[in-house]
Amino acid sequence: MEKKLFVFDLDGTLLTSKNQLLQSTVLALDYLQRKHTVMLATGRSRFLIKDILDELTIKDYIVCNGSAAFLNDRQVFKRTLEKTKLKTLLTHFRKQKIDIALTGLDHFCRISSFQVSQMEQAMRSIGAEIPDYLPDFHLKNDIYQGLAFYDPQLDERIQREFSDFRFVRWHPSFVDIVPNQGSKAVTMLTIAQNLGIKTENIIAFGDEINDIEMLTAAGTGIAMGNANDSVKAIADFVTKTNDDDGIVYALEKFKLL
Repeated sequence: MEKKLFVFDLDGTLLTSKNQLLQSTVLALDYLQRKHTVMLATGRSRFLIKDILDELTIKDYIVCNGSAAFLNDRQVFKRTLEKTKLKTLLTHFRKQKIDIALTGLDHFCRISSFQVSQMEQAMRSIGAEIPDYLPDFHLKNDIYQGLAFYDPQLDERIQREFSDFRFVRWHPSFVDIVPNQGSKAVTMLTIAQNLGIKTENIIAFGDEINDIEMLTAAGTGIAMGNANDSVKAIADFVTKTNDDDGIVYALEKFKLL
């Protein structure tokens, strides 16, 4: 059997609706790692997945929606937000009273406090706490990703006005901000090429809009049963939900376990 690259989204895919890992999923990924490369691919930053990496004993991962990647815990890919253009965006958000948090590899800080209670509610919905307030964080650190808190009706206008960035919505309350040429898919394909793994041997799992490009680029794209309808529409296979052993079900269907 040729070596494969398995790429798993985290929230809504590996994690259940209660932000937990099913034991069956943990055992399945442990089995896959014996013969293949298994990666997480998430919009979260590295420090926000440390406990999950430890539980899964995974050392290969893509974070910040593709802005950084690690093999054996060593960084092999980096693409940050350009500082001058980021400054222009932040000035606009400040005038519009749009809250934003910024992500380094191991730190996550908000640089505004317009609607603190709304930020707290949004962060808790993904099992996280509101980040600390540090208004000059971006002046002293490389920024891999932003997290902006605004309603979906603003999506089209903001993307049009700031086309140097990609605004990726995977939650009703906020969007990820990543480099325009960056994505989970681009980084996944770069890693596969570096490892000498053919595209046809990439199997990717996801559930949200920010996973569509990744599932399309993979040799086999698998959508969770709880996935957004647009994700299901482009998937090669739709498995059961993240609460109903969807990972194991799909792996068994494709005779990978």
